[in-house]
Amino acid sequence: MMHEEKIKEAFKQKDWHEIKTHDSWMLFKVLGEFANGFETLAKIGPCVSIFGSARTKPESEYYKLSEKIAFLLTKKGYGIITGGGPGIMEAANKGAKEAAGKSVGLAINLPFEDSANKYIDYDKLLKFDYFFARKTMFVKYSQGFIVLPGGFGTLDEMFESLTLIQTEKICKFPIVLVGKNFWKGLLDWIQNTMINDEKTVSPKDLELFTLADSAEEAVEIIDNFYSKYYLKPNF
Repeated sequence: MMHEEKIKEAFKQKDWHEIKTHDSWMLFKVLGEFANGFETLAKIGPCVSIFGSARTKPESEYYKLSEKIAFLLTKKGYGIITGGGPGIMEAANKGAKEAAGKSVGLAINLPFEDSANKYIDYDKLLKFDYFFARKTMFVKYSQGFIVLPGGFGTLDEMFESLTLIQTEKICKFPIVLVGKNFWKGLLDWIQNTMINDEKTVSPKDLELFTLADSAEEAVEIIDNFYSKYYLKPNF
């Protein structure tokens, strides 16, 4: 019987000893993902993470924009980190590859994404089972986040980083939302509902990110930030 099936059976039979044993041994797998990630990414140097939908097609303007942003950032000396999948992630890794730069993929095992894109450097592909371990790597080793149109996963990564900066759990770094039309509805809701009506967010929190429409704008925001601050891990 596979280990996962044993755990399901343990829950069914209310075998709490078996469940607790599974939880204890799971720690080693989690620690392994952290250790492998820290060891690999610490060697790579300054990087920018690019996020966006896995569903974006190569003919999309956002696919092309992701590719161009990655190309320009790489020419500035940054490595590119993505989630390793298709769509926006593939475009970013492709742009890094075309510029002969470092192309990193932090892939996650998912039922509907079974392989990493072909533009990741073979020695810079890491695979994760746990989202929280993977997100830690993005935050620790990225000198900036470029966030293009995406789904729940993209929003999750964006809002987690904003929360960590807002609460001063990590150093501030640039977060750039690319595609003003795409982000307009969300930002209007934050302004009108969260800030004006319910007052659950401070107006100052809008300074935690910057909007951009072009590749050049996005790269300039990253570059300008690090003309004033040192490049270093975020925690």
